[in-house]
Amino acid sequence: MTTAVSSRSPAAPSAILGIILVSYFMVLLDNSVIFTGLPSIRSGLDLSPTALSWVQDAYTLVFGGLLLLAARAGDIVGRRRLFRIGLAIFGIASLLVGVAPAGWWMIASRAVQGIGAAIVAPTSLALITTYFGGEARNRAIAWYAATAGIGASLGLLVGGALTEWVSWRAAFLVNVPIAVALIAWSGVLVETPRRTRRFDVIGALAATLGMGAVIFGIIESGDAGWGSVRVQAALVIGAVLLVALVVHEGRVQQPILPLRLFRSRERSGAYTARLLYLGAMVGFFYFTTQLLQDGFGFSPLQAGLAFLPMTLVNFAVALAVPRLSARLSNGTLLATGTALTLAGMAWLSRIGTLDAYLVDVALPMILVGAGQGLAFGPLTRAGIAGVDPADAGAASGLVNTAHQLGMALGLGVLVAISANVGGTLDGPAAVTDHVGAALTGSTILLLLALVVVLTVIVPAARHRTASPGTSSDRHSQHPITDPKVEA
Repeated sequence: MTTAVSSRSPAAPSAILGIILVSYFMVLLDNSVIFTGLPSIRSGLDLSPTALSWVQDAYTLVFGGLLLLAARAGDIVGRRRLFRIGLAIFGIASLLVGVAPAGWWMIASRAVQGIGAAIVAPTSLALITTYFGGEARNRAIAWYAATAGIGASLGLLVGGALTEWVSWRAAFLVNVPIAVALIAWSGVLVETPRRTRRFDVIGALAATLGMGAVIFGIIESGDAGWGSVRVQAALVIGAVLLVALVVHEGRVQQPILPLRLFRSRERSGAYTARLLYLGAMVGFFYFTTQLLQDGFGFSPLQAGLAFLPMTLVNFAVALAVPRLSARLSNGTLLATGTALTLAGMAWLSRIGTLDAYLVDVALPMILVGAGQGLAFGPLTRAGIAGVDPADAGAASGLVNTAHQLGMALGLGVLVAISANVGGTLDGPAAVTDHVGAALTGSTILLLLALVVVLTVIVPAARHRTASPGTSSDRHSQHPITDPKVEA
């Protein structure tokens, strides 16, 4: 059997991009819709605070733990095949979540959802690398980044509306017909070549268990504290396994995580900056939602609507990024976006009990939305810059791993920060104190991200563009399109 690569796409680029964006949006929507539905889920299933936390944590743990394994699997077995499997798992799990009769069923089904999400998220980004090149890839990534930006905030709106008007169950059941439609629609994709290689079992176990242990330790720190024996044990075990993964991957011929991906300072910096940036942004969504509902007295639907200023600005700016890219470098856009997000977060962190939504929440949200719209596309582009198409899945997996690990780590740290303030205060005053402390932590994370952008990513990107003859640059400009396996 030989592999042949055609120079033409099997379908209109808009159709392929539509599949990618809708599937990614579905995963993002489910990742944030849970926030506005948690109070109703708690009362509907009579969950304890610990059990309620695992409704989200089970999903995050499995999603983050399996990302590297799922991403590399697409490079080996074919991305369309794996994409469809992921959609099927996600759709079935969403159905099980929507009909959950008890807490244990809900938590288990959320874990299965995490498996599907771990397959779909990196595969969707890898499909962009596969089917698009040059300016077309830049435009596709801009749309992908716009989807990433609005997915979280729109998820709050959708979750609030469905919870208030129908039921929290509807927020999950809506995924079922979407997944079915996507599986049928994905027929326009042509299967990528299956590469004959041995599967790196040791690397897969080390990556999955190592990431899972680290994320478990971070999640548990919210309740048990960083001094807990099980938290420290999980973090140590995770660190040991990840170190073992690096050592092993440097020796094996067909690694699940090619270490050559880290030879690029631009990509390595992008993974680090993404981790810090997402750590800050998950705090923004998690704590601002509490501020609006518990501090300002908004209903779930009103809280979702309150994010519209950010969502609309985010979407508009993200779509303008391709045009801006013609005049400004990727590093300039990324630095500007990160700085705007930092300014908006610093402003919002000053929130007080007597402040007004329009001036003290909506206006900072506009800055955060504009910054995220500018930053996400360039940050994603830097994470896959110059990558060989054969490693597209692994690079996409690293982008999504930084995304999920940043969210888990950021939320764990920010919850710990917020828990140590407020003293004897109660009511809205306590809420604003907790939120202000958490968002101050988010501001610090964004400041660190900006330092990484300016000192690592920007110089490395400038060096890469000044040396267009490198092999990695050639790979980034000539992706594999319409891959076929012919007998």
